[in-house]
Amino acid sequence: MGILICPVCREKLDVSGKNFICTNRHSFDISRSGYVNLLLSKHTGKTIHGDNKLMVNSRRDFLKKGFYAPLREAICENIKSGIILDAGCGEGYYTSGIKNISPDSEVYGIDISKTAVEMASKTYKNITFAVASVFNIPVADSSSDTLVTVFSPYCSNEFQRVLKNNGTMLMAIPSVNHLWELKQAVYDTPYRNDVRPYELDGFQFICTKRINYQFLLSSNQDIQSLFSMTPYYYRTGKSQQEKLFQLENLEVTADFELLEYKKLL
Repeated sequence: MGILICPVCREKLDVSGKNFICTNRHSFDISRSGYVNLLLSKHTGKTIHGDNKLMVNSRRDFLKKGFYAPLREAICENIKSGIILDAGCGEGYYTSGIKNISPDSEVYGIDISKTAVEMASKTYKNITFAVASVFNIPVADSSSDTLVTVFSPYCSNEFQRVLKNNGTMLMAIPSVNHLWELKQAVYDTPYRNDVRPYELDGFQFICTKRINYQFLLSSNQDIQSLFSMTPYYYRTGKSQQEKLFQLENLEVTADFELLEYKKLL
């Protein structure tokens, strides 16, 4: 079937050989890894987008050890078959879990980071991955049964546009105590996370599930991987970062909320 559309003229994209091509003959190469780049640089004004190689590699190394497996399991428990879009898929950890639990579904993953999408497409061959922004999603109107967004930017207009009427949105966000011990180890005056009201325009809030547990990082390498994949890495000075190099283990709280919404008619 296919739900990807041309980012230039918004016409449907079809596969022709090693390209995605629309009826107006706009053509986009399918990379050796299997993904397609549908990000138009004029929409961002940048040449490098999204998470860099350090963040992507750190997240891959951290996630493959299963530290966030309970969150992935909770997301998968709420997945129904159909056309599923992971908006902000990163290196595909959650996207692949969704495909595994619902193998008959059409699953798509988009992310603005070419580095992340390239890694995802090299690893998971049964999912369609594209480099794209959640603020300009190259997906047809009312085409997706479920949209998943995990710690990614929120774009109300685009998420409403691509979802079918009564379509489901699953949104994972950090809750109040997420990574509290990591913050304590780095900052002199750590702060807890703010959780905003659940109501969103254009969506009916259905429910939330709190996923709260502790996990042990038993090596400094794991501690560094977690820290490097978070925004905190880029918001702290060298002296604060060096505190983590002194630690050989750290017990950390994972505290997530998985929010479920329905698109309003």
